[in-house]
Amino acid sequence: MPRISGEITEGIQSVVLALRVIEHLAQSRRPVGVTSLANALGTTKSRIYRHLQTLVQQGYIVRSEESELYKVGSRLISLGRQVSENNSLVNAAHYPMRELCETLGHSCVLSQIEEDGARVLLTVPGKSSIEIGVKPGSLLQFNNSAQGKVALAFSPEANIERVLAQPLERTTPNTITDPDRFREHLALVRKRGWATAANESAIGLNALAFPLFDEMGAVVGSVAIVDLFQFIEAEPTAEQISETARTARRIWQNLGYAG
Repeated sequence: MPRISGEITEGIQSVVLALRVIEHLAQSRRPVGVTSLANALGTTKSRIYRHLQTLVQQGYIVRSEESELYKVGSRLISLGRQVSENNSLVNAAHYPMRELCETLGHSCVLSQIEEDGARVLLTVPGKSSIEIGVKPGSLLQFNNSAQGKVALAFSPEANIERVLAQPLERTTPNTITDPDRFREHLALVRKRGWATAANESAIGLNALAFPLFDEMGAVVGSVAIVDLFQFIEAEPTAEQISETARTARRIWQNLGYAG
């Protein structure tokens, strides 16, 4: 396991490993064993086992007696809910997003901007029998998601140049990976005020995203509708644009932005 730079103590390393165990289990779609965890985190099975026992005792994870595999426990799930409920962005967006889903029928996704992309905070399912959405906690890339594009487009120029200085990952043949082309695309996003990403993160999927601003006018994230390409085309309908824009403005107002 790589050591932390700066002042190092065994206590700090122990906390870091415990947090990485929790993160790995939270992101896993199925229970995980000791060997798999040790391999994924680059440490020994005995060290992983000691941390698992402590986390089980505290209720953050649970162990199946039959399979001897581990998954997140009720205490961690409850903690996650409390964090989400106390997030001002989630509070400001919750009801406007639900009304948007009722109006248009598409899934609605709330994201906050982070250094490496747009982090999904909340997903409200749409009305379709086939559920389309993004898992909360997922980190969307700046160059292949409508949420990432629109958040980056309204960010300070220094942030844009920092992202463009790094390799842009290609996830589908439609993903923009050329820095100059992506810079031009961001200028178009700023001009029209919204972004789409048809077939860019996954073939057959599209999203329409608008930026969200705090009381100081700084971009803090995005709100988006997400659905199959047949329901949100490369050029969204006037209703999809106007209703999503209206929802974004309501969230701005809830956050204290008067622009």
